[in-house]
Amino acid sequence: MRILSLTKQTGRGAENKFFRVVFFISLCAFFSLTNSCAQTKNPTQKSPAETKPRAANQPRVTQIDNAKIKQLLKPNGKPLLVNFWATWCGPCREEFPDLVKIDDEYRGKIDFFTVSLDFIEELNTGVPKFLSEMKAEMPTYLLTSADENTLISSIAKDWNGGLPFTILYNEKGEITYLRQGKVKHETLKSEIEKTLGEVK
Repeated sequence: MRILSLTKQTGRGAENKFFRVVFFISLCAFFSLTNSCAQTKNPTQKSPAETKPRAANQPRVTQIDNAKIKQLLKPNGKPLLVNFWATWCGPCREEFPDLVKIDDEYRGKIDFFTVSLDFIEELNTGVPKFLSEMKAEMPTYLLTSADENTLISSIAKDWNGGLPFTILYNEKGEITYLRQGKVKHETLKSEIEKTLGEVK
């Protein structure tokens, strides 16, 4: 099933926000049947100053925009693994323990970071809380973008915005593997090993 990229609509007041949240949860539950969620993001973002402070014992999540993520994706002589996800996406949560394993197994051999597409309100709350529960140590960013469709197409032409989305680059910045939907631990390991084997 093709999963279309959707855009959150700005609500008015608590009632609209309630129905918006119910809609997204229902939508994600539907898409979880295909092991992926529709990517949804609010074009009207709050500034970081309006978010709650991060708990001292929780991982740091850095806010980034389109320009910053493009910088992070530039090749630096080492394979790079990137996972796009969100706390409201069921399949993303289900696959995350395998990503933590991958990080433990290949730390130092590859670069690996994750990009959350959660609401900006979750920058210092829901996202770091989830990462803490998962005992995740890989760098994590929260993307705020005014034009996500352009960003999505620039990352991979075969990505239509569904989550989770995992992409692996070799040391030259060439894509060697990508997957929209949950990854399997052994499959991802195999692809990383093949990519590492290409490194001269």
